[in-house]
Amino acid sequence: MQQKVQAKYTGVKVFSATKALDRDRLGDQVTGWLHSNSKLEVVETVVTQSSDSEFHCLAITLFYKMAA
Repeated sequence: MQQKVQAKYTGVKVFSATKALDRDRLGDQVTGWLHSNSKLEVVETVVTQSSDSEFHCLAITLFYKMAA
């Protein structure tokens, strides 16, 4: 008997910024995107920060599926 495996997510959206002002506005960008895509359900969020001697990068990755 085969079992159907339902995908945990069907899409990924990545927001990233390296400049300080852009990093400060990243949360507003995520919020705006979520409001514009209200039929999606975020099932996982990953926040990543990386840096080298000159740049600091912040990334917010949203894994989503269509809301039930």
